Amino acid sequence: MIFASTPPISPSKTRSPGTPLSPARRSTTTLGGSQKRGPLVSIPQFYFPTQSSSNAGQGSDLATRDFLQRVEAAYKTDGGAAGLGQKAFVKMMQEVCELPSMVAYSLFKRLTGCEAGEEEGAAVPRDTFTKFWTGRGLVTAPPPRRAFESLRPDGQDYLAFPDFWPMMECVLRYHPGLEFLAETQEFQRKYAETVIHRIFYSLNKCGSGRLSFREFRSGELMDALYALDRENDINKILKFFSYEHFYVIYCKFWELDQDHDFLLDKTDLAHYSNCALSYVIVDRIFEEAPRKFKAGTPPGKMCYEDFVWFILSEEDKTTDTALTYWFRCVDLDGDGVIRPREMLYFYEEQLRRLEGWNQEPVQFEDLLCQLHDMLSPAKEGAFTLRDLKRTKPQSGLFFSSLFSLHKFVGFENRDPFAQRAEAAEFTGLSDWDKFAKIEYFRLASEDDQQDTAGGAMDTDEQI
Repeated sequence: MIFASTPPISPSKTRSPGTPLSPARRSTTTLGGSQKRGPLVSIPQFYFPTQSSSNAGQGSDLATRDFLQRVEAAYKTDGGAAGLGQKAFVKMMQEVCELPSMVAYSLFKRLTGCEAGEEEGAAVPRDTFTKFWTGRGLVTAPPPRRAFESLRPDGQDYLAFPDFWPMMECVLRYHPGLEFLAETQEFQRKYAETVIHRIFYSLNKCGSGRLSFREFRSGELMDALYALDRENDINKILKFFSYEHFYVIYCKFWELDQDHDFLLDKTDLAHYSNCALSYVIVDRIFEEAPRKFKAGTPPGKMCYEDFVWFILSEEDKTTDTALTYWFRCVDLDGDGVIRPREMLYFYEEQLRRLEGWNQEPVQFEDLLCQLHDMLSPAKEGAFTLRDLKRTKPQSGLFFSSLFSLHKFVGFENRDPFAQRAEAAEFTGLSDWDKFAKIEYFRLASEDDQQDTAGGAMDTDEQI
């Protein structure tokens, strides 16, 4: 059901070389024990531990000169007396620096110090830009490093949650697919929060809240940022930025949050997906087994950020982050191994619920054999996180069978023909993408029905 305080439906309802090392010498030992020296072999140096990529050899010097010449040309062609305005600066960053436009917009705000709405008269002087760019060694750096450094504040070597806000403000302001949100500041902020939470969920797998460059470059964020420049339909960018995905997450949270204080307790979360989860797993989530809840959250409560981590983990158990999330929940003694006694602790409630549904119960011994055959752990009767990550996507069933009733029953009663039809319909989509697509259609349909019913009542009153 859609409430008055849920966000609006998306308009599109369908959804280089250096000096060589010292020569290496080969030696052989003779039968008498003396060493016989072989010919000298020169091995070129391939690792420069104390040099930045922008200063490593003559090739880098040439690249630096070429880059500065292109920057100079851009300033001469499009720049005014004060420097490059916003439009010209973003154009240069895309063409010369190969940066996504949304990162370029946020860098413009950073170098000019202007606030939202003040960009019209602002400009970036050439010296200001070159000092920033060369000072961070970005002339010959790859695009991911350039983007990371453009967002990274001075004095820290990682990105935190607030460091993405300037970029998200630019996404909301300049992407055509989000124009319909212009008048709803509250949902703009919630959309931006959700996108950033999803970025950290996917890339910062340890949950530290500090995104390193290695994590930044290893994910799919850069591809998604470039897609923002190519695609006007925000919902086609499934990684991180889809508005429809945000809509599903937010509405799911809103439906559970009965008092609308933006906090969930155990009773609220137990109602997720028509009470699909067992009470024992809900207890484990609130014991902060998967990850520490956000600082400042009242005891026994779950905030929106933690709910984002929960729903992404529940609806797509094939990701490393989801497997780690649920592994920590089920690993009761925290020794890094899930054993049959821990599995039985969770399955006992699942078994009672199956009987209450008049489903033919699967005895624990039979389930244990099935899971063992499916996952083939390195050691019999001991499931490690490595075992589960090695056997994706089957490992998702391991957890669903222990505490997620609907998913377990759905697997037990699966229809091979329906599965093939579903696979054809959702080709190329992740489990999360499929869930979000189905849920968005359901939520949008309910919203349309409410609008139709409301219009009919207004007509009756007029008559």
